[in-house]
Amino acid sequence: MSGQRLVGTYTPKLDDKGRLTLPAKFRDALAGGVMVTRNQDNSLAVYRLDDFDAIAEKTRAASRNNPQARAYQRYFFASADEQRPDGQGRITLSPDHRTYAGLTKDCVVIGSYDHLEIWDAQTWEAYQNEHEEDFSAAGSEAFEALL
Repeated sequence: MSGQRLVGTYTPKLDDKGRLTLPAKFRDALAGGVMVTRNQDNSLAVYRLDDFDAIAEKTRAASRNNPQARAYQRYFFASADEQRPDGQGRITLSPDHRTYAGLTKDCVVIGSYDHLEIWDAQTWEAYQNEHEEDFSAAGSEAFEALL
């Protein structure tokens, strides 16, 4: 991971031109450019360029004989869009990205340590409600492993 930890939850609005303002606290960390790509669960991932390149190297190292690895590489790289935040910290999300993630006006940006995820606000709320028990169980298992 290069630079600042990306953590927290933010609720920016998507404007009529498909622009989304990234959290102000990350403006310096993201100023050099970002890569936006599809993520799991109908969300988008936003990586700093160095972090994206590190993931790309690992992804490219996967066996090309593995059909799942090839499928992942195709989706990951085909949907990637390099963006440079403007002076107000906004990036423009492509129509394909907005459709894939079901983005309308109300969005949620969550920090996932080395990248950000962009979610439709209602989809994020439903995801949290559906996975609360998974989070609790995983937390318990992780705590027990530390003992």
